[in-house]
Amino acid sequence: MIRLERAPLPADTAAHLTTYTDRIERTAEADRKAKAADLWAHTTVRRRVRGGLLATLADMAPGHQRCMYCGDSQGTDIDHFEPKSLAPLRTFEWLNHLLACAYCNSNQKRNTFPRSERDGSPLLLDPTLQEPLEHLRLILPVGRYKGLTPQGEACIAVFGLNSRGVLVDGRRTAYATAKQSVELWRIATDRGQHDKAAEIVRVAWNRPLADVLAAMFHQAGHRTAELLFTGEEETLGLLRDQDLRAAFLSRV
Repeated sequence: MIRLERAPLPADTAAHLTTYTDRIERTAEADRKAKAADLWAHTTVRRRVRGGLLATLADMAPGHQRCMYCGDSQGTDIDHFEPKSLAPLRTFEWLNHLLACAYCNSNQKRNTFPRSERDGSPLLLDPTLQEPLEHLRLILPVGRYKGLTPQGEACIAVFGLNSRGVLVDGRRTAYATAKQSVELWRIATDRGQHDKAAEIVRVAWNRPLADVLAAMFHQAGHRTAELLFTGEEETLGLLRDQDLRAAFLSRV
């Protein structure tokens, strides 16, 4: 999971969302859940809003339309961050929509939406509002996440970030590939091959599991970086190179 910027919607899509939200608001409170579900499933409604939502979410997503939760699979579903069954008035709210893969949306999250027992705030992270790196630390060599906060721990549990072997194995491979990318960038730059260096950066961020690359740069600036990169001092040196950081992080 990496930080994302929310983009503006096409004007017609935004107008339709407002219209359908108004319809739900005018419905008796006891009937709003059913009304929201009916509207969202209605063929005409979906035709009016789905295209604009998906296109905008796809532009916001990491890599080539990757899931905003796991970062691995293609995002195919419009996920309601706060499920419409729990918050029908947010069914057509743009700020409540994220792009998810079918597995994260239908197999993992479903209608799960844990809240803090202390103040009732959401425990899941919205990457368009929060910096996931402040809540999750990726143990790079093993490909597993450690929760730094209750929100981070909730995301690990709800999305199966450590229990899905394909994700853990994929992150280990992504780490090896990302290390190669920074090495190749340094070589290309030293040779004056700046177009090639730029292409290396573009490809690195467009691969699945870009959260690994983001974690590498984040941890390289941590006060305990020498411990985090024990035995990988060469990689740490590259990640601290200011020109390399500028080249890679300008895309984030």
